Amino acid sequence: MRPRAPAWTATLTWKSAVFITVMCCALAALLGALVHVSVTRQTVDSARQKALSRLATVTRAYEAGQPLPRFAGLDAPGLPEPLRALATSGRRGTMVADFKGRPTMWAAGPAGNTALAARVDYTLSQNTITNLDRSILGSSVLAIGATLLVGAFAVTRVTRRLHLTAQVARRISAGDLDARVNDPRTKDPSRPEDEVATVSGALDTMASTLQDKLLSEQRFTADVAHELRTPLTGLSAAAELLPEGRPTELVRDRVRAMRALTEDLLEISRLDARTEQVDLAVHALAPLAAGVVRASGTPTEVQVVRDASVETDRRRLERVLGNLVANAHKHGRPPVVLTVEGPAVTVRDHGAGYPAYLLEHGPQRFRTEGGGKGHGLGLTIAVGQSAVIGAELVFSNAPDGGAVARLTLPRLDSSAA
Repeated sequence: MRPRAPAWTATLTWKSAVFITVMCCALAALLGALVHVSVTRQTVDSARQKALSRLATVTRAYEAGQPLPRFAGLDAPGLPEPLRALATSGRRGTMVADFKGRPTMWAAGPAGNTALAARVDYTLSQNTITNLDRSILGSSVLAIGATLLVGAFAVTRVTRRLHLTAQVARRISAGDLDARVNDPRTKDPSRPEDEVATVSGALDTMASTLQDKLLSEQRFTADVAHELRTPLTGLSAAAELLPEGRPTELVRDRVRAMRALTEDLLEISRLDARTEQVDLAVHALAPLAAGVVRASGTPTEVQVVRDASVETDRRRLERVLGNLVANAHKHGRPPVVLTVEGPAVTVRDHGAGYPAYLLEHGPQRFRTEGGGKGHGLGLTIAVGQSAVIGAELVFSNAPDGGAVARLTLPRLDSSAA
């Protein structure tokens, strides 16, 4: 299995640092090579010209029969063999080689059947090139370090703004529609906007538009539910005055369904507005769950693996469990089993299971399962009320078939018990 790279290597800061380092090293190597080649060529040419000048002087002295200076001689000891062969073949040339442990520039030319050579001490030139290489290396390291610091500072400022934008985006996706980036570059027209400011401004605009649309939807839902309440109350009262019979039963049943839908819409509008207040108290979970099953009037099996005390809002918890049990009977098949295991309650049926869209995206309003029974608000309300009481509601399908809803309540703080 191929090992995975650490997560920090995927960050923009790391990638920018690597890019800056590679580019600085490449630029430093290129400039260093150019300077090294140029200075070395000049230094070698200067030493070569000096050696050839000495060779010319020595040649004139040799031809005039004068004694040769100490830096010259016929077939001089230490003369490199390639240069000796070049000179005896009738040509002149130069070459750098060690002579008595010191770098020396040799110049040699023909003198009869032997080689006449002159030498120049090359130590100073060699030291100049060595010191130049060290200076290039040191300055390159300093330049790379300084560039990295400046680049890291600049990139960090950008990534910090990107992280802030991402954090605000996560808050918006979690439901905090008041979250905004408020990048100062989007507020001051005199300041030019960069790409990060453009993204931040677009995110703020999107959040404001989304908030306005959701608020309009919430107001519409609440207004419709409130407006329906009054005629439904009158219709319910009128239905009670009708003579007994099958038509009356149908009318009363539809009126009850309309009232339930209206109450669900009102409850959803309150959940959307995030104005719900919890009334916390400590309750034994198993008796509370059993009471919900009895109140539902459904043939639901209750299994208590381990009871637990939880601090929660009893009314809201009963609402969640009641909706889960009702949904299991409405859309699943028996047997329906409610299991209490510590602070977790599981409701399972043995039907076809939850549809794929619900498992992936959660319950959706007015989107029903299977045969289309109900209005699709029961599980939506269960999710909303679970969030209010701080519980986690997870939907899944059992491996052997059937829908499974697992509600996990916050553990009771033993110090508060």
